[in-house]
Amino acid sequence: MTFTPVPPTETPPAEGSTAEAHEERHDGGIWEHPRWMLALIVIGTVLVAGFFVARIAGL
Repeated sequence: MTFTPVPPTETPPAEGSTAEAHEERHDGGIWEHPRWMLALIVIGTVLVAGFFVARIAGL
């Protein structure tokens, strides 16, 4: 039996595997970078709160 080395970037073939290939998840979308979404929510919240603080301080 001869052994043929598999390059590091490839997966060796599996013998007797019954598993199916899984679908890759889609790239992009609104939840790809949740920190940006969180930053937008926090900035919006601070702006609205600042508006009310300015109204109260102006009275």
